[in-house]
Amino acid sequence: MDRTSPVPLYFQLSQQLEAAIEQGGLAPGSLLGNEIELAGRLGLSRPTVRQAIQSLVDKGLLVRRRGVGTQVLHSQVRRPLELSSLYDDLEAAGQRPATRVLRNTVEPATAQVAAALGVAEGEDVRLVERLRYAHDEPMARLRNHLPLQLLDCDTARLESTGLYRMMRAVGITLHSARQSVGARAADAGEARLLDEATGAPLLTMERTTFDDTGRAVEFGVHIYRASRYVFEFQLLVRS
Repeated sequence: MDRTSPVPLYFQLSQQLEAAIEQGGLAPGSLLGNEIELAGRLGLSRPTVRQAIQSLVDKGLLVRRRGVGTQVLHSQVRRPLELSSLYDDLEAAGQRPATRVLRNTVEPATAQVAAALGVAEGEDVRLVERLRYAHDEPMARLRNHLPLQLLDCDTARLESTGLYRMMRAVGITLHSARQSVGARAADAGEARLLDEATGAPLLTMERTTFDDTGRAVEFGVHIYRASRYVFEFQLLVRS
C-alpha cells in the first residue's frame, strides 16, 4: 500500500484483490479470512478493509456467506464490443464455455426479424435459442434468427462450438455488424434460466451481422447477467 498516494487505501486494496482474482492468485471458492485478520495482516484499519471488500461484493467478485465468511467468486467476464463470438471470448479468457440449446426450429419472420435479415415478413427463418455457461454457471441467453438456408444448424454441433465458428467453417466471412446495448430487469422466466432473482439487472444486446457481400447472416437478441458480465468500450477522441 502506498500511504503517500492520493488514491484511497481502500481503493488500492480493492484493486490489488481484484487483480489477484482476475489473474488466478485468489481461486474461486477460496476464503479471504475475516476483516479483523486482514486488517491486522495488512496494517490497515478495519473500516478500510470493510470498504474494499464491499466494493468487490458490489462488483460480484466476492460474496459474504453466513457461517462461512467472505468467499471468492469467478471473475466477471469482460467482453470488448467488437464483432466476436461469446463462445470464442469465453474460451480465450479461460472461462470453460458450454452451451445448452433451448430451441432449434423454423418459424415465420416477425416484422422486426424480417427487417433485420432483409426477408419478407412471414418468410420462414431459423431460430436458435441457447443458454451459454461459463464454469458451469449460466451467463447469457442467446436468441438468434438466421436465413433458412444459411447453414446446417445441427443441435449437437451448436452445443459443442460457437455459431460464428460454424459460419466460418462453411466459408461465410463475417464483415460488420450493427449493434445496440441496453439494460433492463429480469422477468421470472429469465431469472430462472440465469439463476438470478426476479428483477435482477440484465444487460441486453441486439446485433445484425453482415458478411463480406453485405448480406445479413444473423439477427441476435441476447441477455446477459449484469452480476457476471461487463461490456467494455474503447473511446477515441475525435480531433
